[in-house]
Amino acid sequence: MEFHASHADVLKQKSHCALLAVLEGGKLSAAAEALDAASGGSLQKLFKNGDLKGEVGETLVLHGAQTGAAERLLLVGFGKPEGCNPSEYRRAIDSAARALKKTGSKNVHLFCEDVQVAERDEAWKAEQACLLIAQRVQPATTLKSKKPNAAKLNDITWCGSQGEALSAARKAVKTAAALSEGMALTRELGNLPGNICTPTYLAKEAKKLAKGSKSLSAEVLDEKQMAELGMGSLLSVSAGSKEPAQLIVMHYEGAKGKPVVLVGKGITFDTGGISLKPGAGMDEMKFDMCGAASVFGVMKTLELLQAKVNVVGIVAAAENMPSGNATKPGDIVTSMSGKTIEILNTDAEGRLVLCDALSYAERFKPRAVVDIATLTGACVIALGNHASGLYSNQDELADALLAAGEYTGDRAWRMPLWDEYKKQLESNFADLANIGGREGGSITAACFLAHFTENYPWAHLDIAGTAWLSGQEKGATGRPVPLLVNYLLGNR
Repeated sequence: MEFHASHADVLKQKSHCALLAVLEGGKLSAAAEALDAASGGSLQKLFKNGDLKGEVGETLVLHGAQTGAAERLLLVGFGKPEGCNPSEYRRAIDSAARALKKTGSKNVHLFCEDVQVAERDEAWKAEQACLLIAQRVQPATTLKSKKPNAAKLNDITWCGSQGEALSAARKAVKTAAALSEGMALTRELGNLPGNICTPTYLAKEAKKLAKGSKSLSAEVLDEKQMAELGMGSLLSVSAGSKEPAQLIVMHYEGAKGKPVVLVGKGITFDTGGISLKPGAGMDEMKFDMCGAASVFGVMKTLELLQAKVNVVGIVAAAENMPSGNATKPGDIVTSMSGKTIEILNTDAEGRLVLCDALSYAERFKPRAVVDIATLTGACVIALGNHASGLYSNQDELADALLAAGEYTGDRAWRMPLWDEYKKQLESNFADLANIGGREGGSITAACFLAHFTENYPWAHLDIAGTAWLSGQEKGATGRPVPLLVNYLLGNR
């Protein structure tokens, strides 16, 4: 997929498709007005005849448009003439992308630079438009014997203003291109089945990603090395599987100074272990490594951008299976930190791999640590699939992540880490239990992790509701790669 930004004349620009903004009340964007005037008012007639209203997300494809150089026009409604909010803009672009995907267009030129979006500039509009369209038209990873047709659309051009605004738009489009590839990798890894995407597979992918790079390196710790480090909590999860656990460490060094450490939950398949999950929907537990997949996506994006940041990505990869060797409810294990954990439910395994990875992160003397995990179904009940749950022991870090989510549309919502919830993790036999009961399940899971993050600024993103979709559009989403990359690059 190619991404560009340029200044173009809608009447002269040759294109398979020109995307034009229309507004309620018969109002037209500048490009749409130019075409309307050149065609004798053909677009205004659509409003008068009731074929077009300009409402947010409304689309209409016109073929063989008179006087313009484009083969087809895609009219897209952006709502009220005085402007829309960021959510409405994204909704309009996503609707346009769906319509665009149904056409035979191999390239598209976007003429919507003068749509007013509250508190957003042209660079933001360009980045969001290019990224959302690319996400929608890219085919999902499948293992079907008959390969799906390659995406027809392979070239997206933002047609914007001149001068400094165009320079900013070009930079934004470059970011969108890198994000698109990073998110594609995240979705690909997330969609792969557990019999292919094992912990060992992820380890190989990390080395593959770093191969030939001057900025990115990768190393892998095996179970023997983890045992020597005292990672009894992480190893308790892989104990029932023939697949060995892997601790994957990727280091992107584009700058000096203390790094930000990203820690991804990489449970490549989660049966629940001895606390076996119900069979219905268990196939979706291949997505339980989407936190890890997002770390891969971020590292790839940073490498493509050659970003001036210092980031360590840690992936705690394991498979949670029941067997004669599996950890049992009631077992007590010792974590790398020395804290003992009573495992009351082996299906609360994500926090068991993460706690040792979070202890390992301390050796990098981080300026901040962010873990990303499909941790609890309780977070889905609380927030649905619209926002990731955000927990943090530092307000500054939490605010930066929230701002990055708002900017990108990859939003999060801050949840509490109060001492009252921590009491639910008390155990009669160990330092703490791995579950705290049904009440506040996402919160108590975060409180468990907080026990291992006392020596650095830390945030936890529970992405159980945002990492993948079920139903007709089942598949990994690529979130929260946009949020994380924007945070790392600095909120704009």
